Amino acid sequence: MTKHLTILTGGSRGMGLAMGQQLLRQGHILLSIARRSSETLAASAGSPAQLIQWQQDLAQSAAAAQRLGTWLRTLQANDWASITLINNAGVIPQIAPLSQLPAADLINALRVGLEAPMAMTGAFLAATADWKAERKVLNISSGLGRRPMASQASYCTAKAGMDQYSRCVALEEAAKPHGARICSLAPGVIDTDMQVQLRSADQSDFPDVGNFAQLKATGKLTSPEEAAARVLAWLERPDFGEQVVADVRQP
Repeated sequence: MTKHLTILTGGSRGMGLAMGQQLLRQGHILLSIARRSSETLAASAGSPAQLIQWQQDLAQSAAAAQRLGTWLRTLQANDWASITLINNAGVIPQIAPLSQLPAADLINALRVGLEAPMAMTGAFLAATADWKAERKVLNISSGLGRRPMASQASYCTAKAGMDQYSRCVALEEAAKPHGARICSLAPGVIDTDMQVQLRSADQSDFPDVGNFAQLKATGKLTSPEEAAARVLAWLERPDFGEQVVADVRQP
């Protein structure tokens, strides 16, 4: 019983891709769930059996959660030393005040960024409730869930909701004999496509655009690979989950 299984959403690019590659190099069995499969991720697998890729639109959260729960119930609990769910996927819709944001964009951002993590976590916990293996849920949150920003209402709200539902689940799991541990972790500012989107926004729509441009200009963005390593190191901490809402920049 030495096998470790990790389920990762949004593993096809950015920090998610870097986390997936590092987990594969560490010998984990990886289920990557994203809108498209990644040949780059597949190239990091030691064997075809080490990586499973599902092409799944997480905005269809009920279908994604049902698929995950059904699949988990096909596994033998005694085969695994640990099982981990990493809710990493998220989207930033059009950067604009809420009054100018199309309702469809708002709904999609909340479904991918909050509804899907909640549904996936529920399915994960239900399907593995009787497992004796170590169980963890790692939610990739953001500092923007903890401070407001104009023209970012949907993203900030999704991440704030992620923090709060993690607190609720931590209370629920703490009351169980073999409860899972959960942490909602802010990974710092990372040099990804999302940052490009933020610093390319129009000043009239996004008052903070200059701050994001400055982060890039002064070299304060972390590479996806470095950010992934820091996040996965946090996941391996013996006190993982004791601080339910955390930030990698904290000691």
